[in-house]
Amino acid sequence: MKLSLCMIVKNEATTLPKCLSSVVKVVDEMVVLDTGSSDRTPNIAKEFGAKVYDFVWCNDFSKARNSALKYVTGDWVLVLDADETLTPTIVPYLKKALTIEEYLLVNLVRQEVGAEQSPYSLVSRLFRNHPEIRFERPYHALVDDSVAAILQKEPQWQIGYLEGVAILHAGYQKSAIAENNKYAKAQATMEGFLATHPHDPYVCSKLGALYVEVGKIDQGMELLKRGIAACAEEYEILYELHYHLGIAYSRLKNPQQAITHYQTAIKLPIYPMLKLGAYNNLGSLLKAAGDLTGAKKIYETALKIDSNFATGHYNLGMICKALGLFTEAIACYQKAIKLKPNYAEAYQNLGVVQLKVGNVQASITAFKNAIILHEQSNPEEAIRLRQGLREMGLV
Repeated sequence: MKLSLCMIVKNEATTLPKCLSSVVKVVDEMVVLDTGSSDRTPNIAKEFGAKVYDFVWCNDFSKARNSALKYVTGDWVLVLDADETLTPTIVPYLKKALTIEEYLLVNLVRQEVGAEQSPYSLVSRLFRNHPEIRFERPYHALVDDSVAAILQKEPQWQIGYLEGVAILHAGYQKSAIAENNKYAKAQATMEGFLATHPHDPYVCSKLGALYVEVGKIDQGMELLKRGIAACAEEYEILYELHYHLGIAYSRLKNPQQAITHYQTAIKLPIYPMLKLGAYNNLGSLLKAAGDLTGAKKIYETALKIDSNFATGHYNLGMICKALGLFTEAIACYQKAIKLKPNYAEAYQNLGVVQLKVGNVQASITAFKNAIILHEQSNPEEAIRLRQGLREMGLV
């Protein structure tokens, strides 16, 4: 089975080499559609052996992606963005999936690098080069609608998914969002689509979440509730709608309603790793409400789903510290630091708990590491922490 990479790009000279390096030995063909780069992006793609084509940008991602698909010659298509990389560990499973005759599309788990809240999503990025598969929607372009239509006519096909993280995505870190003005671009495009599809659950979810993120909470909640009313059994979308309503109610200082939506979200029958954001936020709300035992159970459940969830270990450490379970708290902070070596808050709280159990030297070491890390991202906290250590006579 021949596998083709299919991409659309514009001014991605910084990120494209890492992306293409992750797939150059995995795929049989690389198709890159350039939508108007003014940097070395097209040249970099050619240096990696990609076939590069030009496209005049028309503010519609689906049209660009469908144009790129026309140049693909492989039996299967893998779609990546320039700020994404394929994980080496997924490659054997990906290649095996290509041999399963019943599969029309294979969903992949994507990890948002550096995300604190919702680190995983399921993306429909691996599919057969079927003549009727096409992207739809001008922003957050998807093949899902066309795949659903094919399944109605050709019921022999199946949808598969690969366990484990397949794609690492760096594009939604705050610095990248600010640099590319992503919120403004996304809002304008999705508002145009919403005007003609006012009850589409997916656009209600994405645009509603964006409104909440930028402070338009009432508008966001109206869309999210509209999406829930229109959503039948599209459970991944339903999860997103409830998850973002939880965030909205938290920002409105209504924790009980937020808790209700997070609890609804985690009960939905979707891939467990996708629920980590809801588990994490629910645990924080239960802690704030004084239900430390409930919060502890929530974080323990999240870590059973993903033992590499650094934020989960840190939050469980905070609960254990509050419950006086200092030995457990130390272990939690140490696990968080092992997974995320630049975790300043974990070092800082590790220092607090080590001091409580009398490990003074270990405490000083942890505090010093926290100060070094805070100096890079939060210098005011570094100053405050250093002053506190002086007042306690530890430095």
